[in-house]
Amino acid sequence: SLFGPGSHTRATILRTTLSCCPAARSHCVLAMSLPAPWTDVFAEAERLKSTHLRTLLQDQARNDSMFVRCGDVTLDYSRERVDGAAMDKLIALAKAADVEGKRKKMYEGVKINETEGRPVLHTALRAPRDAEILVDGVNVVPEVWKVLDAMKAFTDKVRAGEWTGYTGKALTDVVAIGIGGSYLGVEFVYEALRTDPEAAAAAAGRRVRFLANVDPIDVKRALEGLSAETTLVVIVSKTFTTAETMLNARTVKEWLIKELGSPDCIAKHVAACSTALDKTAAFGIDSKNVFGFWDWVGGRFSCWSAVGVLALSLQYGFDLIMKFHEGGRDMDTHFRTAPPTENLPMIMGLLSVWNVSILKHEGCAVLPYCQALTRFVAHIQQLDMESNGKRVTMDGSDVPVGTGAIYFGEPGTNGQHSFYQLMHQGRVIPAEFIGFSASQNPVELPGEPVSNHDELMSNFFAQPDALALGKTAEELKAEGVPEKLVAHKTFPGDRPSLSLLLPVCNAYYLGQLLALYEHRTAVQGWVWDINSFDQWGVQLGKVLATQVRNYLADARKGAGDESAFLGPTAKLLKKYLNK
Repeated sequence: SLFGPGSHTRATILRTTLSCCPAARSHCVLAMSLPAPWTDVFAEAERLKSTHLRTLLQDQARNDSMFVRCGDVTLDYSRERVDGAAMDKLIALAKAADVEGKRKKMYEGVKINETEGRPVLHTALRAPRDAEILVDGVNVVPEVWKVLDAMKAFTDKVRAGEWTGYTGKALTDVVAIGIGGSYLGVEFVYEALRTDPEAAAAAAGRRVRFLANVDPIDVKRALEGLSAETTLVVIVSKTFTTAETMLNARTVKEWLIKELGSPDCIAKHVAACSTALDKTAAFGIDSKNVFGFWDWVGGRFSCWSAVGVLALSLQYGFDLIMKFHEGGRDMDTHFRTAPPTENLPMIMGLLSVWNVSILKHEGCAVLPYCQALTRFVAHIQQLDMESNGKRVTMDGSDVPVGTGAIYFGEPGTNGQHSFYQLMHQGRVIPAEFIGFSASQNPVELPGEPVSNHDELMSNFFAQPDALALGKTAEELKAEGVPEKLVAHKTFPGDRPSLSLLLPVCNAYYLGQLLALYEHRTAVQGWVWDINSFDQWGVQLGKVLATQVRNYLADARKGAGDESAFLGPTAKLLKKYLNK
C-alpha cells in the first residue's frame, strides 16, 4: 500500500492550506503524514491555485498535449486545472501506487478483490473466443462463450418465433426483472440503442420493460398494456434470493398463471440469469433457459454477461450486441497497452483523483449531449459511487485523502435549464461532457441556419468554455451592463471540465464508452488503494430492513414488538400502521 506501513519516503503536511479554487478555500490537511508522491501532487495544486483557466488555456502547446485519442474517440482535457508538470506528478503517483501492476493482475485473473477472495474479470466477458484467462489454473473464456452461444441459440429462436408461449403465440415482449447491477447497465444500453437505426430495425415489433423497484407501482407500470400470451419474463438474480427481485418475480408469476390459466405456462414464459439451478427449477423454469454468470463479475460490471446480453439480444438481436462487446474489447486493449500520457481511462481516472482528493471537489457532473444516453448517468452513479465510496484502504486503515464523488447529470440541453446555474455561479463541480459527431436521428429543416444536431452540439462546445472562462465585471461594464447588475451577471469561471467526442451513438461506441468509464473507475481505486470491487456498504440497510419486514408481518396480524427499534422509528412505524 502506498499509504501503509513501510512505504517509502514520507512527508508531513501540517495545517497547510491547499485550496486551489474559491470553493475549496476552507480545506486544510491537518497533521497528515503522506508519501512523497502525494505531497508532490499537492505541491502542484498549491503552485497552480492562483492560475486561472483563462491563463492556462492561452498555452497552445499545453492544450495540444491534452487532446488525446483512442481510435475515433477523442478526449480533450485542456479545461482541467492542470498543466504538463501537474500531469507528470499524477502519472508518477500512479506509478508509485503500482496502477499498471494492479491492472496487469486484473487482466490475468489474480484475485484482486481481496475482501471477497475473487478475481475481477468483467473484461473476460467480452474477450475473443480464442483468448486465455486463467482462474485457479482454468481458462474461463470457453465457459463464457458457452453461455454466449446458448443465449444466441435461445434468443434467435424466440425472435424467429420458433420458441413460442403457452398458447402458441410468438413472444414479442420482454419483462426484465432485476435490481441494481442487474438493471441499471442493461437499461442504459437498451435506451441508448432504442433510436439507433440498425438497432431500431432489429427491434421492430418488440418491446422490453424493466421491473426493478419492489414498489408495486413499478409492477403495474411494467405490465401495463402487455398480454401474458406474448410476454417472456427474464429474472436476473445470481442466487435467486434477492429480496426485491424475487418478490417481483413471484408477483409476475402469479400474473402469468392468472392470465394463462395454468402453472405449466412458466416453463414457456420465464427465463433466468442465475447459478441457482435448484431454485430456478422449483420456480418452474426450464433448465435449458437458465443462463449463468460468475462470482468474478461484480453486479455493476455485469451487463456484458447474461445479465445484459439475454434481454438486449431478445430485443436487438445477438449479433448487434456483440458489436457492443467488440467496442468494450477494443477499449480494453487500449487501456492495457497505451502509455499513460495517451491512455484515456488512465488520464480520466487520474484527473478524477486530482479533482476529488487534491482540489477537494465533492461532486462530478456527467453531461451527455445525447438524449439516447438518458440512463447513462444513473448507471455511472452506481458504477463509481458503489465502487469508490470507500473509507478504508486494502489493509483496513483509513484513507488519508478524500475518495469518491457524488455523481449526477442529465442529457444536454435539459441540464442547462436545471442545475447549470449552480455550476456557473455557485459551487465548483467538475464536469464531463460527452458528445457525438453524428446524430442517431438527423433532422435538418428548410430555412433553419443549422441542423437540430448542430444546435445541440453548439451547446456542447460552448458550455465548457463558459465554465472555464466565465465573464468578468470589467467585460460586463464594457458591454454597458448597469452597475447594480454587474455582480449578479459576473461568472467567476475557472470551473474544470473535460470533453469526450465520439463518432455516433451506436453499439460499438457505446461499448467503448462504458468500458472507458469502468477502467476510469478502477484507476481511481488503485491510486487510493481501496477495493473498488466490493460493496459492503449496501448490506447494513438490508439487514435492518429484514428486521422491519418481520415486525410488519407480525404487526399486520395484531402482534409485533416495536421495542427493538429506535424511538423515532417505532413512532413512525405506528403512524404507518395507523396504530
